[in-house]
Amino acid sequence: MNFELSEEHKLIQDAARQFARDEIAPIAAESDRESSFPMQIMDKAREVGLVNVTVPESFGGVGLGVFELALITKELAWACAGINGVLSLNSVIADVFHVAGSEQQKEYVFKRLGDGEFAGYALTEPGAGSDVSAISTRAVRNGDRYVLNGSKVWISNAPMASFFVVFARTDPQVGHRGISAFLVDRDTPGLTVGAPLGKMGQRAAPAAEVFLRDVEVPETARISEEGDGFLLAMKVFDRSRPMVAAGALGVAQRALDEAVEYARTRQTMGKAIIEHQAIGHKLADMALRAEAARLLVLQAAWLLDHGHRNTMQAAYAKTFAADAAVATTTDAMQIFGGMGYSTDYPVEKLFRDAKVFQIYEGTSEIQRNIIARELSRS
Repeated sequence: MNFELSEEHKLIQDAARQFARDEIAPIAAESDRESSFPMQIMDKAREVGLVNVTVPESFGGVGLGVFELALITKELAWACAGINGVLSLNSVIADVFHVAGSEQQKEYVFKRLGDGEFAGYALTEPGAGSDVSAISTRAVRNGDRYVLNGSKVWISNAPMASFFVVFARTDPQVGHRGISAFLVDRDTPGLTVGAPLGKMGQRAAPAAEVFLRDVEVPETARISEEGDGFLLAMKVFDRSRPMVAAGALGVAQRALDEAVEYARTRQTMGKAIIEHQAIGHKLADMALRAEAARLLVLQAAWLLDHGHRNTMQAAYAKTFAADAAVATTTDAMQIFGGMGYSTDYPVEKLFRDAKVFQIYEGTSEIQRNIIARELSRS
């Protein structure tokens, strides 16, 4: 397992880094203040191949792997975790159909993603977040159709999504084996999207509730077989968690970069604060966490792209990178002192953006449960 980047990987990384600094960073603070996603960024990112990264080229995507997606995600999140969240979510939707979509579904979905449409991953409910098996949305079969009823919450990109992957319970008697997944267009009668939800951080990435009231879809909208939904969600997590971890790494790296630059120029007691051991040690710990997170992210992505099971490594990466982002942004704020609390500097936004990495895509506590379970099997 060699993590030395190839020339192609370096070109991809450099392109993402340049785009992040030139196009995203200058508008990140404004997008955060206004809680709005700058739509022009989507078009620009598509032009240079930084969205729909894992969608096949034949459908207008870039046709790369999770390793390349992780490289891109880290650079975009360095500039703004919220904007990156919008740009990267379509890769999660693509993962669903890579794992379990029929050829007809792949053609339908990949083409729409390649054309620039947004999609939503409707799994979380008011009473079911990390505990996927607790979802209560129902899908009742009626001949060759299904009728869906229920509600979802915190569905990223929902305000602008034109279609959704919806998880619903087809058999309430068999626990997690009774969950199925469906492809549902936004304009299907009975599906409504609520107003964007207020958020502490990553405000440029809109999220909303999705309500399903007697939403009727054909049998062909079901993804894979009845009862495969839980396993599908777990397989998608193995693909998406390295990407989410890369986003957390981007935030941690930005906090480290900002703190180092500030510590070199800010002086107290006649010298730059980086020369004070208390500050120097904080920066050293921040750098250690960022480097360890980077290696865990690359390992999880590399294993998946090379056909290996990566469940534990994806949990390692997601847990460590999320915790690193929270710890590193906290340390950066302390190094900045009062300036870190000011909206005139990027650190307070990084601090707010970091926390949710410990919550979505499975909380840090759930990740530790996964790690413990995998250890018990070894």
